[in-house]
Amino acid sequence: MSRILITTLGTLGDLHPMIAIALELRQRAHDVVFVTHQVYQSKIEGLGFEFHSMRPDFTAINDPQEMARMMDLKTGQEYMVRQWVNPNLRCMYADLHNVVKGADLIFSGEGVIVTPLVAEKLEIRWASSAMVPLSFFSVYDPPVLAPFPSLSKLYKLGPIVNRSIINFAKLVSNSWAEPIHQLRRELGLSPINYNPFIENRFSPYLVIALFSSVLGQPQADWPLNTVIAGFTFYDGSEDGTKLTPQLEQFLNAGEPPIIFTLGSAAVMAPGRFYEESITAAKLLNRRAVLLIDRNTPPNNLSEDIIAVSYAPYSQIFGRACAIVHQGGIGTTAQALCAGRPTLVMPYSHDQPDNAARVERLGEQRDFVRC
Repeated sequence: MSRILITTLGTLGDLHPMIAIALELRQRAHDVVFVTHQVYQSKIEGLGFEFHSMRPDFTAINDPQEMARMMDLKTGQEYMVRQWVNPNLRCMYADLHNVVKGADLIFSGEGVIVTPLVAEKLEIRWASSAMVPLSFFSVYDPPVLAPFPSLSKLYKLGPIVNRSIINFAKLVSNSWAEPIHQLRRELGLSPINYNPFIENRFSPYLVIALFSSVLGQPQADWPLNTVIAGFTFYDGSEDGTKLTPQLEQFLNAGEPPIIFTLGSAAVMAPGRFYEESITAAKLLNRRAVLLIDRNTPPNNLSEDIIAVSYAPYSQIFGRACAIVHQGGIGTTAQALCAGRPTLVMPYSHDQPDNAARVERLGEQRDFVRC
């Protein structure tokens, strides 16, 4: 039996795939320890796993304005790095360093930028995850970059042009990495001449791609130690979470509805998504389910439209006539699994690229958020 430390930061979209992996590891008699945001302690301990908190605190989960800044299409990624990750690098390093003793392996989410530093300092093996194809920044399968979506029109010109575009993205973000270079110097680690937010950020031992090969095939410039494991699913169904009686009654009372959802991040700063969703459903004369998390239910609901805080995707997507969502990889995976027509309105980060990839499959359409 091995002691495996799983560390991740971000929303439930980042946490749930790791929970799915942890449950399987425990089933195989491994001892699993989580290191993540304090806000997830009750969820992790409720599943019977050892928990340790890692800073920074995920304050955006209760701050719609902060989440809106993080989800901004043009500046969200830079804001998260400069205002959230970099100011907390030393705290993050200390929190992980303090609990890693005795672990046989660290399995790290992409957002935990200090994992390579801790692993190098303590000489411990680690594996890294790649949640989305965009993570690899491949010149042979180039991503749609959220701040510069129009550049994707040039990708058809081939790898030479693609490499120039990706090098441009690296140049734009080079200054983000200076706090990491400084921390490496403080720790006595050897200097690096690249930006670890984009380059050489995966484990030299094992990289696990947690997405389906239908979204991204291995490319010549991926790390050679990459394994595509496919999507990993966890939405509470495994623990007995069921649809509410009210929702079950609604679903049974008529034709399959359109399901409108914004996943676990964009839902905290939805803008007018739900109001426009109601308008669309009424124009189409379709029943609808709005998954609104902690947002206030809209006032103009009709008897054919219901708003609920949460429903496991694995239980409700298969009962839809169509699904409208934000393009997060977890929501995208569940929608693909359900096999229902899908419309995507990407907000930021990996979502525009995910939307473009599924559209190429012929499974969905996507459109620009206004």
